[in-house]
Amino acid sequence: LAKILGLRSAEDAVALRAARWVVVDCESSGLDPDSDRLLSIGAVAVRDGRVDHADTYGALLRQTEASAVPNILIHGIGADAQLGGREPATALDEFARYAAGGIPVAFHAAFDRTLLARAMPGWKRRWLDVAELAPALMPGRARTCRSLDEWLAAFSIEHPARHEAVADAYATAQLLLVLLAEAERQGMVDAGDLFAVERGRRWLG
Repeated sequence: LAKILGLRSAEDAVALRAARWVVVDCESSGLDPDSDRLLSIGAVAVRDGRVDHADTYGALLRQTEASAVPNILIHGIGADAQLGGREPATALDEFARYAAGGIPVAFHAAFDRTLLARAMPGWKRRWLDVAELAPALMPGRARTCRSLDEWLAAFSIEHPARHEAVADAYATAQLLLVLLAEAERQGMVDAGDLFAVERGRRWLG
């Protein structure tokens, strides 16, 4: 319908293989993106049907205080590492430049989007959510796959460093490749097609 009415953006018209999908993962001081602190960012680019290993970004942001021990046990970023991270404004400015021109992607994108929106108020982008896209494209798989780990296992995608930002982004990027191939098999041709499928799944719940 959007194609017929001419309501699509220039980004929508980018071919699936031509698009630069910037797969993002953020680690935080807790599970509430509205109040917890951004600790680290990892990002990996996907383009032309492959993960671009030379097109990655990762940064650990310096904290004024370390997160609680139970939180550290999840992501493995120790107190010394948190207190000795990079100056946040510099790292976030670098990330904004890195992601420029790309389409941000994440698994449960609302979490990463909210963390980054609080840290970078002027950086407003439209995100593609793999957690919504995967079941929309593969409803049969969705009966047994909900978490990122379950989707990765379904396609035998190895992930030895869970909850490390760049490693999580890389694993999600490999899952995105599977979904892009399936989208092409179903006749989708551009980013707008993918956003429409993801949006439809989100509306339907």
